[in-house]
Amino acid sequence: MAESETPEARHERRESVGRSSGETYLDILGKLAPGAACDRIKPVDADAALPSGMSLAGFDAVFLTGSPLHLYEETAETRRTVAFMRSVFASGTPAFGSCAGLQVATVAAGGTVRANRRGFEAAFARRITPTEAGRAHPLLAGRPATYDAPAIHTDEVEVLPPGAMLLAGNRVTTVQAAEIRFDGGVFWGVQYHPEIGLDEVAGAMRRQADGLVKAGLARGKEDVEAYASQVDALHREPTRRDLAWRLGLDQQITDERLRLAELRNFIGALTRLGREGLLAGDR
Repeated sequence: MAESETPEARHERRESVGRSSGETYLDILGKLAPGAACDRIKPVDADAALPSGMSLAGFDAVFLTGSPLHLYEETAETRRTVAFMRSVFASGTPAFGSCAGLQVATVAAGGTVRANRRGFEAAFARRITPTEAGRAHPLLAGRPATYDAPAIHTDEVEVLPPGAMLLAGNRVTTVQAAEIRFDGGVFWGVQYHPEIGLDEVAGAMRRQADGLVKAGLARGKEDVEAYASQVDALHREPTRRDLAWRLGLDQQITDERLRLAELRNFIGALTRLGREGLLAGDR
């Protein structure tokens, strides 16, 4: 589990929802792959290191979390994170990432990232539509013709790396899901957040309330709080049809099993094909 949040963002997220992005991933992986041994590292930190005696090639998979990093900015943190992802590709260990994880893999493999041209995509990515390739790809198995997913991001993939496969997009963000192959490795990723629950969506909105107001998505922080409170309420009572109707959500988000589709599919592919099968491009 590669957590690319900065220490400051890690602290802010824990203050907001009680866990960092990496801790959320570890909790979800514990549900999807009970008994699996998971290690968490922080490639954004200057003192980040793998567990003693371990190499990236010794892992079955690498998962990349979301992050507030802007990959088009040249900083020590972005350099360390991109270098780590290049090492993952070179190791041949299959990887999965959400939100900034997709952006990190894109830049590491030669693509580009930019600020969202169509504005802030906040709370939920709406009407995500698989491409023809995406409809046949195991990453999106079980997803309907269009679906919504938790999402909050101000950056997007501008150009995918050479040879990458676009799997899904929507009106706001062209690249919502992709497969990237580079330097002997394979990465499956999404721009949205299948790993986070509605409580974390509400927390993200509150943390980024100023940005939502600045983007014109809310008149003031009180509007953000009113929306976040409804999302929180639906988290506590996911079968409340009135709240789901008010928020325009269906079971693709309110049902955890359906929301976790991409993570479950990636782990299932590892189990079914093994890393060699994924690297060979079997479908």
